Amino acid sequence: MPADTTLPEIASNPHILRWIVILILAAAGYTVATVGLKLAAERSYALASVLIFAGFLLVIVTQIFLLRRTDLTIVYVTIIGVETLMILAVGAMMGEVVDMRRILGAGCVVAGIALVSS
Repeated sequence: MPADTTLPEIASNPHILRWIVILILAAAGYTVATVGLKLAAERSYALASVLIFAGFLLVIVTQIFLLRRTDLTIVYVTIIGVETLMILAVGAMMGEVVDMRRILGAGCVVAGIALVSS
């Protein structure tokens, strides 16, 4: 697939499921690394280091694959949208407040995906 492919063109590709799984893995890598950063802020350095390293290693591998198939702006913004939803869920599981303001903010990020990819 050429590097200037849009999300609708990707959606018509028979390999869309693979693209979506890899995109979710990239977002999960950022989420894992972010949890590691949170743990490092709370002084859990050993586990934090492992999570940060593993998360970014997953990001490196998956983003290279994705960037071979579509534009940086589409890949990165889409990953940020998926990661935003994951971080909201993880934050809630860690006991952080997920109020309407944060949900609306996440909605704005996800809406941005639609604007960039159209």
